[in-house]
Amino acid sequence: MLALLGQLETHQVYSPPMKPTPAQAGWVYLVGAGPGDPELLTLKAARLIGEADVLVYDNLVSKPVLALARPDAELLYAGKERGNHSLPQEEINELLVRLARTGKSVVRLKGGDPYIFGRGGEEVETLHADGINFEVVPGITAAAGVATYAGIPLTHRNHAQACVFVTGHLQDGSMNLDWPGLARRRQTVVIYMGLSGLSYLCAKLMEHGLPADWPAAIVQHGTQPTQRTVTGTLGNLPALADEAKLQAPTLIIVGTVVTLQNKLRWFAESAVARADSGLVT
Repeated sequence: MLALLGQLETHQVYSPPMKPTPAQAGWVYLVGAGPGDPELLTLKAARLIGEADVLVYDNLVSKPVLALARPDAELLYAGKERGNHSLPQEEINELLVRLARTGKSVVRLKGGDPYIFGRGGEEVETLHADGINFEVVPGITAAAGVATYAGIPLTHRNHAQACVFVTGHLQDGSMNLDWPGLARRRQTVVIYMGLSGLSYLCAKLMEHGLPADWPAAIVQHGTQPTQRTVTGTLGNLPALADEAKLQAPTLIIVGTVVTLQNKLRWFAESAVARADSGLVT
């Protein structure tokens, strides 16, 4: 027993970094807000949101997450939607630097994880170059959270031994993706921001070898009360999504793991969504 106590005494107790005094430069915390459900926040993320002087938040951050902010906190919207950026990325970077230099505790709140299609690396590079104190708090990325709530495991021994995350954001009307690498069997492909290019995406995967009956799904507002899931195949998913009138944000999942959705789904999707279309599971 004494030996065990001696071992326990060697462990250090974690304590969070000291907050700066007003005379010091502030801190910027890049915080992953997860896919929408506030209960999926990490404990650290929830604490920092509740302590922040200023929150600079993205379009994908849900209202319940923002509700965790202090009543007197300043909330600044810096979201990006297709064809509508409230602030260019360079201006967001500069805004974070300016706010930190006032001595404030700044939370840069991003949907999902800051380092997975969140441009967190670009923002941290600017903070580092300008000598600003920063921390990065990871969050549950949309691929993990949304797929789980939709009832689709990203890997499964009988279906997929690999999982690939890509962005379907259109640039100059095209997607510059590794189509041969994506059109492989026994893997799951997750596409972020791909709703507007869904038809093109499905066509390219079929062009590079996947059959038209290859399973695919698209999930709107994953992990939130308005979640809607449409399952189909590469051949018919674009038509099903149009008929269901899905709206961003969405997540697209391609692979035979989608066939497990009907059996493994557990999250009760919106009754309104189910009534809107018989195609919505």
